[in-house]
Amino acid sequence: MTDVETLPTIVTPDTEPVPETAEPTAAHIVKVKRGENAAAVVLEARIMGTPIEALCGFVWVPSRDPKQLPVCEECKQIYGLYKEFNDGLSDTPND
Repeated sequence: MTDVETLPTIVTPDTEPVPETAEPTAAHIVKVKRGENAAAVVLEARIMGTPIEALCGFVWVPSRDPKQLPVCEECKQIYGLYKEFNDGLSDTPND
């Protein structure tokens, strides 16, 4: 048996933990950065298997078409506020 002090140290690169994801029960509105296309973000996440975040904070890896699910009420409310204050989430703010 070896002493604990003689065991080698394993160095790993810094990584971000992947959040636990669940299959959505509602269709969520995807949170995107200014200038990004939500459909492209969802497609890339579906292909790469990477998690994405909804306006309501729900995190998931898209795996199926959400058109048959009801729209998340919290996402709808948040989107409504964005639309009200930013003219429909356009890339150019109102003057």
